[in-house]
Amino acid sequence: MSQGEQAQSRATGSLAAVLLVGILLQLAGCSPPPDPVTCTHGTSNCTVTNTYGSFTDRTICHAANVVYPSTEQELVAAVAAAASAKRKMKVATKHSHSGPKLACPGGSQGTIISTARLNRTVRIDAERQLITVESGMVLRDLIQAAAAPGLSLPHSPYWYGLTIGGLLATGAHGSGLWGKGGAVHEYVVGLRIVTPAPACHGFAMVRELGADHPDLDAAKVSLGVLGVVSQVTLALQPLFKRSVTFVRRNDSDFTARVAEWGRLHEFADMIWLPQHGSVIYRQDDRVDVATPGNGLSDLALFRSNPTALLVRVRAAEERLQENGTDIARCAAEQEAATRQLPALGFTNDGVSFTGYPIVGYQHRIQASGSCIDGPEDGLLSSCAWDPRIRGTFLYNSGFSVPLSKVSAFVADMQRLRDLKPAAFCALLCAGVVLRYVKASSAYVGKPEDSVDVDIIFYRSHTDGMPRAHADVLDEIEQMALGKYGGLPHWGKNRNFAFDGVIARYPKAHKFLKVKNMYDPDGLFSREWTDQVLGVNGTPNIIKKRCAIEGLCVCSDDLHCAPEQGYFCRPGKVYTKARVCSSTEDY
Repeated sequence: MSQGEQAQSRATGSLAAVLLVGILLQLAGCSPPPDPVTCTHGTSNCTVTNTYGSFTDRTICHAANVVYPSTEQELVAAVAAAASAKRKMKVATKHSHSGPKLACPGGSQGTIISTARLNRTVRIDAERQLITVESGMVLRDLIQAAAAPGLSLPHSPYWYGLTIGGLLATGAHGSGLWGKGGAVHEYVVGLRIVTPAPACHGFAMVRELGADHPDLDAAKVSLGVLGVVSQVTLALQPLFKRSVTFVRRNDSDFTARVAEWGRLHEFADMIWLPQHGSVIYRQDDRVDVATPGNGLSDLALFRSNPTALLVRVRAAEERLQENGTDIARCAAEQEAATRQLPALGFTNDGVSFTGYPIVGYQHRIQASGSCIDGPEDGLLSSCAWDPRIRGTFLYNSGFSVPLSKVSAFVADMQRLRDLKPAAFCALLCAGVVLRYVKASSAYVGKPEDSVDVDIIFYRSHTDGMPRAHADVLDEIEQMALGKYGGLPHWGKNRNFAFDGVIARYPKAHKFLKVKNMYDPDGLFSREWTDQVLGVNGTPNIIKKRCAIEGLCVCSDDLHCAPEQGYFCRPGKVYTKARVCSSTEDY
């Protein structure tokens, strides 16, 4: 066996070992993620990052200071202090899960306002089925607080480590087209937001927006540019049960099913496994609360893992990326697939999976994130992406395609897959996740019923380092955004995805009008949000290897990595795409 084959064998074996031990070992502890804000002098001379420890452009975000208000009165004082000095401000949440620089105030003299201590339940009105919470409350705690008196948040993202303020700012969602749909902001019936104010009003004020207030459609998906949300009131429903079954089928009829599946099941979603030619369909509906079952969602991706094993699996991924072949990468992916937890980590009783359907109460089924739940164990274990270890390091692209166009989009993805199925082994075992999102009244929410597409893929720690078959994934993104009029998720994606996107929101002018009224001096704006919102400039960063990093769409070979055999070429199916292809692939 050659040295290269031996390295590939070790990489494949490391991946298998990690997955196997992760399945067998149920850890009692897990070091929670670190505070995204760090300072060298108390609360001064600070930096802020995200949960991955790196923004999409790899820049370090500086700030003069951070404040941690624990009451609305303290929050008003913090905004007033910065506004009186004309300092830029940005909000940081407890775990800071946004990939783009939404938490970065820009420059080095701004103020970071953390909502980590604004984390309490203000009131629950069981009779009216309403809950009011502070904006820094983590989704996990909100779900549990609602369940205590027998109520449910109808929909939520699958990861419960987000804060309510953060998920509203980025339009985060679950999956569903029934009723009001799967986006949390559709259940907001009121909020309180602190904004800058003239000196005669003390430089800051609290604006209370009720269900009928015209500005609520701006504030419930705000990108953090209107001010700091203090409290949110959500409409709940009586606690209900769901029945979940995952059905795997070949993808021969995927193009037809993708447009109709969300109409058939209330909480439907899909995972496309292109390299296997199959789709995992989530058949998920409400059932009578008397139906037996105490099922639990504990998705494998969100569980804690031994740190040493996370480091080993990352090292194996790096070897496969840098020195591996398609055969080796596909072998590793196949091995990983065989080690998948049954039912994707769902259990029938909180301990084991015994068969379908999995029936459980909404608060146990709708979201998970057990890697943030355990007691501190000195980094013996952690969430897979914890930046303090050299573990998982990834990109997360998320974009929505109009439901009316999604069948054609899926057909194009399949055409691209059929040209070289092995290229999709770069996706490993995560696949392509598709969720349904209903049209929203929010000014920068989804303007029409859509299918949200999520792809998680390898990211190098080395700036400008090419990824295996990156051209395939980049073509899919450009196809979705360019050919099918897709929209990037506000809290995910690399820079190029946001270029010119604001023009696709019919009510964007209404959002900008509210922004200018609430914050006329732009104290909660920075270069990034101005670029994304079309106020000034472009999010594209043109430089050598910018397309490798997703900072631009290539128009020159220098935007790729010609020294390593990567050149700017047209897409293979969507020929208007411009992607960095290796000489071996083109």
